[in-house]
Amino acid sequence: MSAEPRINDRIRVPEVRLVGPSGEQVGIVPLAKALELAQEYDLDLVEVAANARPPVCKLMDYGKFKYESAMKAREARKNQAHTVIKEMKLRPKIDPHDYDTKKGHVVRFLKQGDKVKITIMFRGREQSRPELGYRLLQRLAEDVQDLGFVESNPKQDGRNMIMVLGPHKKKTEAMAEAREAQAARKAERQQQGNAAPAEERAEA
Repeated sequence: MSAEPRINDRIRVPEVRLVGPSGEQVGIVPLAKALELAQEYDLDLVEVAANARPPVCKLMDYGKFKYESAMKAREARKNQAHTVIKEMKLRPKIDPHDYDTKKGHVVRFLKQGDKVKITIMFRGREQSRPELGYRLLQRLAEDVQDLGFVESNPKQDGRNMIMVLGPHKKKTEAMAEAREAQAARKAERQQQGNAAPAEERAEA
């Protein structure tokens, strides 16, 4: 079945409950009369409640209605927050510089409102020292505690140890803040661009 409502000549009932262009109740009228009114107003007769007895129809500009509905749906999708799980892999004996780099990525992900799955990969004899991985995960959790929390405690999974960090900030908040920061940067660039010609004129 089509999700689209029936309009104009596709409506096949003897009478309808008619709603006017401004939402006013016209009452129950024969279908022919409703179609005649639609022509007078240069609008479409749209069936909005097919299961009612008689069906409810409204006079509207159906093309405009469809366009506005599509735009609203698009805006809703754009603002919808999709929580993403990012993954970061570490070795138990990671050197300080690599640790700082990886921690930087985790910080960025949490600021964006994403969860982060941290995986410690053990190789060879390292598998007999799980405490090394546990301590590393605890250290990382403490280093980023202002931005995130331990959502899933460290647990051994074969040759890996896994921990999941969740962001304190919701994805929607992070997206809104990112948009505001972007707008502020754009405004600042415009101000700098406007200031430059003024300085050139002053020098001249």
